[in-house]
Amino acid sequence: MNTNYTISNLMKTIIMSLLAVLLTSAVYSQNEPMYSQYMFNMMAANPAYAGSRGAIGLNYFGRAQWSGIAGAPTTNSVSLDGATLDGRFGFGVQLYNDKIGVYSDNVANFSFSTRVKVSDNGVLSGGLSLGIKNSRIDYTNVKNVYDLNDYKFQQNVSRWDPTLGAGVMYNTDKFYLGVSIPNILSSANVYTNGAKTNDYHLFVASGYVFDITDDIKLKPSTLLKMSSGAPTELDFNANVWLHNTVGVGASYRTGDAYVGMAEVQLSRQLRLGYAYDITTSALKTIAGSTNEVMFRYEFAGKESKNVKSTRYF
Repeated sequence: MNTNYTISNLMKTIIMSLLAVLLTSAVYSQNEPMYSQYMFNMMAANPAYAGSRGAIGLNYFGRAQWSGIAGAPTTNSVSLDGATLDGRFGFGVQLYNDKIGVYSDNVANFSFSTRVKVSDNGVLSGGLSLGIKNSRIDYTNVKNVYDLNDYKFQQNVSRWDPTLGAGVMYNTDKFYLGVSIPNILSSANVYTNGAKTNDYHLFVASGYVFDITDDIKLKPSTLLKMSSGAPTELDFNANVWLHNTVGVGASYRTGDAYVGMAEVQLSRQLRLGYAYDITTSALKTIAGSTNEVMFRYEFAGKESKNVKSTRYF
């Protein structure tokens, strides 16, 4: 029996099964965190991305939205991912806190991916994430309560729920296309005394790198976010990379914001990024600034010898 052939066919079966789930399942979740620099934080939306860069990588994202509004959303995310030495399997873990007002989600997700070459340069990946989420509302921190003796505002509420995500991705060195559902399971909502929500989230992300010259690269990308509980949202982005060292770009998020961003590859292993959102919604007169920072470090080692200093996604 050809072991490599058997493993390859098993991986293809797993990936095709995941694709069928994504396209046909009724799926439900609560709101997912938003990132302007999503193209550098793909594992947060799609577990199939885990380990795709070939090196062990540590990512941090911090986002502070609408500085002019008290209790505005803030998100902090830390993730670590890598791949087996043969590159067939990836793994990762993400921890994040998403907070708005007195409501917060604390989530730990563990991701696993499997990859198979489908052409000379193309790789098809499938991934699953499994985790746990703590949703909390701190009623004791609510300001300007009408009745200080109201029992509701003298206690806090906390719930624990499992999470399960799935995704598929096709990529080459210069192109990617991914479809994912961050959480397939229905979730309890502390606002509704544990009643299950029915808002699904489907993400479709794609990007391509054009060689303008040897030293100038243009990388357009898009992210489509669909939810049964909100309008469909689409991010259009274009980044220009200069000498594989400095990147500048702009995005438009439909119905929400214009975004300016910049990245710098400080070394083969270290990249820093910053994004600034300009709100275009009805909140624009009071929202204030939205700032997002990104940090990525890839650890040197045997597994990263073949990894280029610059990957565009």
